[in-house]
Amino acid sequence: MSFPRSSGILLHPTSFPSRFGIGDLGDEAYRFIDFLKDSYQQYWQILPLGPTGFGNSPYMCYSALAGNPLLISPEKLRDRDLLADDDFTNLPEFPLDNVNYEQVESTKIPLLKKACSNFKANITKEQQQAFEKFSHSKAYWLDDYTLFMALKDSTDGASWNSWDEQIAKRKPKAIEKAKQELEDRVFYHKFLQFEFYNQWSELRKYANECGVQIVGDIPIYVAHDSADVWGNPDIFCLDKETGEAALMAGVPPDYFSATGQLWGNPVYDWKQLEKQKFKWWVQRFEAMLDYVDIIRIDHFRGFEAYWAVPLGEETAVNGEWIKAPGDKLFETIKKQLGTLPVLAEDLGTITPDVEALRDKFDFPGMKVLQFAFGGDASNPYLPFKIEDHNCVIYTGTHDNDTTVGWYENATDDEKRNLCFYLGSISPDGVHWDMIRLALASVANVAIFPLQDILGLGSNARMNIPSKGEGNWEWRYRHEAMNSELSQRMKNFVEFFGRSPIS
Repeated sequence: MSFPRSSGILLHPTSFPSRFGIGDLGDEAYRFIDFLKDSYQQYWQILPLGPTGFGNSPYMCYSALAGNPLLISPEKLRDRDLLADDDFTNLPEFPLDNVNYEQVESTKIPLLKKACSNFKANITKEQQQAFEKFSHSKAYWLDDYTLFMALKDSTDGASWNSWDEQIAKRKPKAIEKAKQELEDRVFYHKFLQFEFYNQWSELRKYANECGVQIVGDIPIYVAHDSADVWGNPDIFCLDKETGEAALMAGVPPDYFSATGQLWGNPVYDWKQLEKQKFKWWVQRFEAMLDYVDIIRIDHFRGFEAYWAVPLGEETAVNGEWIKAPGDKLFETIKKQLGTLPVLAEDLGTITPDVEALRDKFDFPGMKVLQFAFGGDASNPYLPFKIEDHNCVIYTGTHDNDTTVGWYENATDDEKRNLCFYLGSISPDGVHWDMIRLALASVANVAIFPLQDILGLGSNARMNIPSKGEGNWEWRYRHEAMNSELSQRMKNFVEFFGRSPIS
């Protein structure tokens, strides 16, 4: 699918300002949409929206399809008479620049439980019908997810493969008994998903009315400790006795890591998925379109061939490449859902076969300017090397340092090459140089992390991939978004032919 010449901003909702310590789907989210509209940005790119586990990574969620309850706005619940202003008295003093997840959970979870109790006690006929309609339409993932979360609550968060064997292996009688015993907990988690879906749908509708489309991620892999794996064990490579990942996902050793990256997610049993006509994947893509307008496939190369590491290995060294039926998968999705608006994250070591798969389905790939200035004129990320206009160019991604931080830590060669390419670094800062360079490129779409537009340093970085804790915490302050910044972006967009107004 070809995209028009345009631009957008990358920002996860947790980064919004909020008096509850974490960004949510309340007023600041709408204010951000207004900023996008005023600055002529046509895309808002987000990270996965799911409920996060240990480490708070949106790429390791308890469900690929559920929403993170911490993103629910308590003020929106108050507006629906599920909470009152008195419930917000004595809120703790939260950090302004980052999320303290433990503090947020201890504050927001009691509010969400109280809202659920009020909903249950005072539900109207209209609300009951809406709740039942939602529950029925999402049952194919919602039933497993809500029971999974109820079981985790009742086992102090233990991983599903350590539960009672009858439950872990989903024996029908044990499942029915658990549903009855945990009915109230199941209802609570279903209520959270109902409220998340409603709040997100309203925000997305507002964004679309403002001419903004939402770009959302599908990570290729799901967390082992998730409703997806517990509910569909047959489509993953699991040890039949322990339930652990028999083959783990990762990437092999390369220039950046002598031992590769061992992610630990179970890889797919693609033969079983193919027998099922890829039903799980088709449903996943279809469900994603309930949340977003454009889907970015993370680690796209894994659909052509994936690195699989046996259980017991502590690094990714002793893995092997195994072919994946990406061609058949995307043909099936296309037949059942039509041509989808998809972007392919094709970074890293990409083979001709991966490029052929990407190009066959006309999926735009990615270019990252922070990768462009190491090496020589053969570097594929240099703007003049872009041959296919139908791609997305970034200053950096959520895994990169901010542009200011990158430049401060760049090698002498990188700094010299960038300066030679630009002529000089402008007084406005290297972040504006890189933004200008991306906007001036032939790439159809240019997207920037908000940190780069704000000119922030490494302390505003969203994620350091090799770091297990302390990621996904950055937040901006209310006063950071202003009309001067909006006008500057609008001027850039108009000059470089990326305005939504022709």
